[in-house]
Amino acid sequence: MRVLVTGGCGFIGSRFVERLVGGGDSVVVLDKLTYAGNRANLDGVLHDFVEGDIADRDVVSRAGDGCDVCVNFAAETHVDRSILGAREFIHTDVLGTYVLLEWARESGARLVHVSTDEVYGDLEPGYSSSELDALRPSSPYSASKAGGDLQVLSFVRTFDVDAVITRGSNTYGPYQYPEKLIPLFVTNALTGKELPIYGDGKQVRDWLHVSDHTAAIDFVMRNGSQGEAYNVGGGCELENLDVIDRIVELCNADRGLLRHVDDRPGHDRRYSLDCSKLEQLGWSATHDFVSGLRDTVDWYRENRAWWEPIKSGEYRTYYERQYAARLQT
Repeated sequence: MRVLVTGGCGFIGSRFVERLVGGGDSVVVLDKLTYAGNRANLDGVLHDFVEGDIADRDVVSRAGDGCDVCVNFAAETHVDRSILGAREFIHTDVLGTYVLLEWARESGARLVHVSTDEVYGDLEPGYSSSELDALRPSSPYSASKAGGDLQVLSFVRTFDVDAVITRGSNTYGPYQYPEKLIPLFVTNALTGKELPIYGDGKQVRDWLHVSDHTAAIDFVMRNGSQGEAYNVGGGCELENLDVIDRIVELCNADRGLLRHVDDRPGHDRRYSLDCSKLEQLGWSATHDFVSGLRDTVDWYRENRAWWEPIKSGEYRTYYERQYAARLQT
């Protein structure tokens, strides 16, 4: 197939492009190259490239010309940044999704919309979200993603667009921008910086290796039914404190760097996914978290040339805005 991958220079998108190219598919990457988009993530991976915004109809039309399917990774994704300012999230995650749906409607191509477990909102212990559950987003980020999901479902019903949705859990692995929990704590631990823990650190997340996530999206792209959503989880629910403790140990870091700081507003306590729908079709996660986290820490330890320049640029301004006052208190 010829596949348009939007946001293909980001963390999960770039690994998905690598997977497709390795399997013999032809790929066009469309990426706006915002702070988290990095062309170096695709070094050595054969692909066509268009720089631009998915909210620009002309750019999408040019990039998608001749493509059989579009897989949409393009999104503003970080909850903390959405709290600082939600405009970019609405622009990309809502308006951008609409533009891609119009393109799919006109071209007849399939659209795979990559979403998140956060659209289901906070869960009580013992319950896992199914694809039939109502969407109850808590943050500007998850609300923007839920808006995209609902647009997809409406275009399927109203215009018979061939579209499917994946909702993935917390994803980790190499090449992840260091604002997210695992790469933030790994890179801070490797450089002797404070390790800021939101609140009591007992928030529960389901951890999914990026290789499993991309395999699931590829599977849904080829086998998913029109109009369906599919949960993609790693089957590894852990409190943030457990993850952080493992990182400290793997990095041989000083536990004195751990600092509990003021929690972020509206912080969801727990996410959990029921993935039986996708598993019954033939997909399941294969990476265990212990070895996956160890390999991820090793990658960041061995690839400082990738992340050190990132942490000295735009990231530094964001980090100071997000954590400086918290760490002082």
